[in-house]
Amino acid sequence: MTRPLPDRAAYAALQAELESLLGPKGVIADPETLAPYLLESRGLHRGSTPFMALPSTREEVAATLRLCAAAGIAVVPQGGNTGRVSGALIQPDDGALLVNLKRLNKVRQVDPLDNAITVEAGCILAEVQAAAAAVDRLFPLSLGAEGSCQIGGNLSSNAGGIHVLRYGNMRDLVLGIEAALPNGEIWDGLSSLRKDNTGYDLKDLFIGAEGTLGIITAATLKLFPQPRESISLFVALADLEAGPEVLSAVQAATGGGLSACELIPGIALDFTLKHIPGSVDPLAARYDWHLLMEATSGRPNSGLRETLEEALATAFEKDRVPDAAIAASESQAKAFWQLREALVEAQGREGASIKHDISVPVSKVPTFLRQAAVAVEALVPGIRPYPFGHLGDGNIHYNLSQPPGMDPADFLAKAPTLHGKVHDIAVALGGAISAEHGIGRAKLAENRRFKSAVELDLMRRVKTAIDPDGLMNPGKLLDL
Repeated sequence: MTRPLPDRAAYAALQAELESLLGPKGVIADPETLAPYLLESRGLHRGSTPFMALPSTREEVAATLRLCAAAGIAVVPQGGNTGRVSGALIQPDDGALLVNLKRLNKVRQVDPLDNAITVEAGCILAEVQAAAAAVDRLFPLSLGAEGSCQIGGNLSSNAGGIHVLRYGNMRDLVLGIEAALPNGEIWDGLSSLRKDNTGYDLKDLFIGAEGTLGIITAATLKLFPQPRESISLFVALADLEAGPEVLSAVQAATGGGLSACELIPGIALDFTLKHIPGSVDPLAARYDWHLLMEATSGRPNSGLRETLEEALATAFEKDRVPDAAIAASESQAKAFWQLREALVEAQGREGASIKHDISVPVSKVPTFLRQAAVAVEALVPGIRPYPFGHLGDGNIHYNLSQPPGMDPADFLAKAPTLHGKVHDIAVALGGAISAEHGIGRAKLAENRRFKSAVELDLMRRVKTAIDPDGLMNPGKLLDL
């Protein structure tokens, strides 16, 4: 979808109208102030925008879209700018206006009886978790960026995180949404109903759409009872195949009480112990593969610890788990999870890295890891695979570190070839090239390579039906 770009006068007129509409805090044009909003979170890409709008109410969001539509100026919605696929950046040829939602940040309602919370799109994820905890409820979405990412971005990218195993991803945690449409209309789909069988489930169109259909302004989210007991385990695996086996055994033993299961390879633990001060290996010996697990119960002293000990003892007897540590205190559990959070920083200390966000069926994770390791070594001898992440739901962050001594630029130049090979293997095993980061601009070509013509056509029809002028987040998710 090719759009003629408006002239400079159109942008100047739009800026004046928005300054009048949104007030002095609602428009930022100063290049220095804008700069942080234009840099992708990993620092790899920088965007541009004539200025940025910051509406503070749903009506202001809708009015902003209405003005942009009248001027023929595209819009790129932005939350906390923590994304990984350049989904909230603007390229110069987009001619688009950046609309940041951080001022749209109210918790509208918390209802513990309905186990629901209604929040605006600019609310920080950690603030939503805290609002739920204040009424003795749990909002289970948990991400490394939870201190800065916003709910609107979580919704638009269908965020995942460490608790998908038990609670599902963002799509599973939503009861209703409110959105401003490209023409400036507001669709109020907020609801705390668990059942509503009265037509298309429109909220699912906007969740995971990466801002290409409109701007989500608020959502009603599911809450859950707070766990009364939480136990973390750091488990060594006899081999890769033991991972899904131990996961399945612990899930069965706890009656579904396992809330997180993260894969940590020995190389990642090595890097973390080397580069992150205060890091301590929970186990006495080095192993190639580990699981970091968390199980919870709705009552204290529930016998959960004994259940986990029995499950690990059985795995030990079957030679699937050579060693394990069960956190004896909250501080020790926190230390286990700090190791997991440190993996990304530790890898960064070892030079350039190439990252993937793939998913495969849980049972296929060992096969994927073995095949991918052989394939990437054949392409770049000495490459260091650094896979970690959410074994519990099959989402592996298949990162690759440069060979020691290799020029970082030479290594990064091989990214397209490595991406293609890793994605080929994942899809051949029934997987996907993006599990929780989305498509954005970075994975457009790869997504086109694997989606069927029928699926792409259906997606384009939805896009053109709701956004016929192609003004919402151009060049993202779909090449329109």
